[in-house]
Amino acid sequence: MSKDRLIYLPLGGAGEIGMNCYVYGYGAPGKERLIVIDLGVTFPDMDGAPGVDVIMPDIAWLEERVDRIDAIFITHAHEDHIGALGHLWPKLKKKVYARRFTATIGRLKMEEAGLPTDAIITVDPRPKVVEAGPFKVQFLPVAHSIPESAALIIDSPAGRVVHSGDFKLDQSPVVGEPWNDAAWEAVAAERPVKALMCDSTNVFSTHQGRSEATLAGPLTELISKATGMFVATTFGSNVARLKTLAEAARASDRSICVLGRSMKRMLSVAEQTGVLAGFPRVISPEEALEIPRRNLMLLVTGSQGERRAASAALSRGKYLGFEMKAGDSFLFSSRTIPGNERGVIKIWNAFSEMGVRIIDDNNGLYHVSGHANRPDLEHVHRLLLPDMLVPMHGEHRHLAEHTRIAHEAGIAGAVAVNGTMMDITGEAPRAVEFIETGRLYLDGSVLISAMDGVVRDRIRMALNGHALVTLILDEKNDPMGDPWVELMGLTDLGKGGRPLNETIEGDLAEYMARAGRKVLRDDARLEEEIRKVTRQVAMEEIGKKPEVTVVISRLVAE
Repeated sequence: MSKDRLIYLPLGGAGEIGMNCYVYGYGAPGKERLIVIDLGVTFPDMDGAPGVDVIMPDIAWLEERVDRIDAIFITHAHEDHIGALGHLWPKLKKKVYARRFTATIGRLKMEEAGLPTDAIITVDPRPKVVEAGPFKVQFLPVAHSIPESAALIIDSPAGRVVHSGDFKLDQSPVVGEPWNDAAWEAVAAERPVKALMCDSTNVFSTHQGRSEATLAGPLTELISKATGMFVATTFGSNVARLKTLAEAARASDRSICVLGRSMKRMLSVAEQTGVLAGFPRVISPEEALEIPRRNLMLLVTGSQGERRAASAALSRGKYLGFEMKAGDSFLFSSRTIPGNERGVIKIWNAFSEMGVRIIDDNNGLYHVSGHANRPDLEHVHRLLLPDMLVPMHGEHRHLAEHTRIAHEAGIAGAVAVNGTMMDITGEAPRAVEFIETGRLYLDGSVLISAMDGVVRDRIRMALNGHALVTLILDEKNDPMGDPWVELMGLTDLGKGGRPLNETIEGDLAEYMARAGRKVLRDDARLEEEIRKVTRQVAMEEIGKKPEVTVVISRLVAE
């Protein structure tokens, strides 16, 4: 009997929505050959990660086993699946396999990072097979909110695994391939499906998902009745929605102008790779400024309230010569991702103050999700009849609910959050090891670990302010004058209206006068005592304990 095992390990995307990264392995325990599925990012908020650009999975576990990795596969080109490629590939340096549209986006990311674009290999969909160590992998086309998305059919000596990726059951998606029941039935008929790793995003939505094509009528009616300039935002990667919006604008006698680098790039790549045809003519911003407002529609980035995107820029005033005015309309043809509500509402309120009409997705009238709802998920379960199901791409509550549904259907299932290594060799998934998983922050141009303390210190300074204390000692360790204090992020005055820095300096001078010779010779101990006095005085004066930096300069005898 073989002692080899088939394992599944999520490093991101399980227990959260975003930052997808999954690992499959086959072989002797601890010696498995590995493949990596997706290298995605998530986006920070100012509360938890101020100043951070993007967040990605910490792949230290993979780095330690890089000699056992045979390939990387990318399911589709959404940022939460491909966004970390340019940052994390240098740590792995393995061949990357993706479909044409996704591969093109990936090469652009590699080029921007100064990395070799030939590391990415374009793969045709099933029946094309990619052999990677003990695995044979096929890309099965699925409908989603970005072109050429795919599920992965992963064959191993221990059985067939279906990794669903992100998908929806849309038979008329406007752009991209429609959902095909027969293709999925063929996967199960060809070889029994041992395990289904399945998207869980919309498991709590109890109605059947709607097609992208259902939006054309409502959007055309909405845009045709608008009086002033019409502006719409959606995910820049949702090429089908952009086409629907553009066609609705053209039917309403409006010219179309696209604002936002990421949106322009997605449209360009879609046309370049042949997945988008017949998109209405787009005019330049310069041309658009000459057109009557009633005859203009802007397609802009920033549906999630991103501060630097076109939507936010318009909410702050002029952007590239454009300015929102009373009587204009602004449509958010998207769902606000949990955590982004504050930024979106801020933009809504800014437009409202300008007299702009704000329209959201109106309970699905102007937006449909790119993910399968509960009835659709259950339909896929019946098509594949897997021996087991391990939910992915969801918060813990999504994974738990999806597991419950599987159990009700007689399918073995288990919740596996990030870091949970599952043995899926047998008849049911079994947790065999727990890996310490973390996050990497792109902070400016540098990758830092969430455990490094950089962001933690930044948050502390933001909450409590900062005090810089400078002290000079002579060659005999005697103070040369009193310590002086510079404050940042703290009120100037304390109790009684006296300057806070002077109050702290006075208490520090008193401390230095009574400090013993042993303390004055010991920098570490002296720093700690000065820090303690500074924080204590600030707490008494203003109710804050600031972060304190102590600079001790010592004169050396010649």
